[in-house]
Amino acid sequence: MDRNIVRSSREDPRRNSTDIFKAVNSPIEPALSRRTIRKRLNAHGLFGRRPVKKPFISKKNQKASVAWAKAHLNRGRKEWAKHVWNDESKFNLFRSDGTKWVRRPIGTRYSPKYQVATVKHGGGNCMVWGCFSETAMGPLRRVNGIMDRYQYEDILERTMRPWALRNIGRAFVFQQDNDPKHTSLHVRSWFQHRRVDVLDWPSQSPDLNLIEHLWEELEKQLAGVRASNADEKFAQLEAAWKAIRLSVVHSLLDSMPRRCQAVIDAKGFATKY
Repeated sequence: MDRNIVRSSREDPRRNSTDIFKAVNSPIEPALSRRTIRKRLNAHGLFGRRPVKKPFISKKNQKASVAWAKAHLNRGRKEWAKHVWNDESKFNLFRSDGTKWVRRPIGTRYSPKYQVATVKHGGGNCMVWGCFSETAMGPLRRVNGIMDRYQYEDILERTMRPWALRNIGRAFVFQQDNDPKHTSLHVRSWFQHRRVDVLDWPSQSPDLNLIEHLWEELEKQLAGVRASNADEKFAQLEAAWKAIRLSVVHSLLDSMPRRCQAVIDAKGFATKY
């Protein structure tokens, strides 16, 4: 019966004790309780846990990610030195600090002393675009409204390219994800006209995009720091962005072989990165 309980759980980790209760109980054997089933699962190291949320990845993109990871597995920091990594991200002005607990007497649930304030839709947001390379943190630029292909081209022309030429030279390689505005005909024409090499990139592969870690760094640095408006938020983000040390960037570049191997081992599914 122990083996049946464990097998039922491992066949489908989403089964709860009630589902397993129905699957393993038999009219010819003594009935087990749901509590007993949970105890037996716990004894075998199978505990109920909140699952990690990761984006859905199609089978086609899983194969593409594995192929890309195998092709770039042996690239070290030197091979990535001439690459410019870029992306855009949105930051709320009023950020939740996660689940908070309070100790309160019975009957005081709605007392202001024991409440946590929230703001609808985060109280507004500030969207930014940023880039970096092995040698330097690039500029952080504020995105006005919704980023479209025309504003993206303006960022490439006025911000990214001049910075890349100064810091890397004409032989730089540009990394971007496959967002529709990034791969539009309008933007592709700009790359061709400016003779900018673009790194072939697999779709649905945030685990491989190093800049995602830097956005998390900004979130951590500004946790609990409030901004009264988008201008103040951008100033905070820009200061935190400039304060990121190159040692952090070098560690990220050094992690690329491990990231590639993790994607290969996961067969294209999401990894810890």
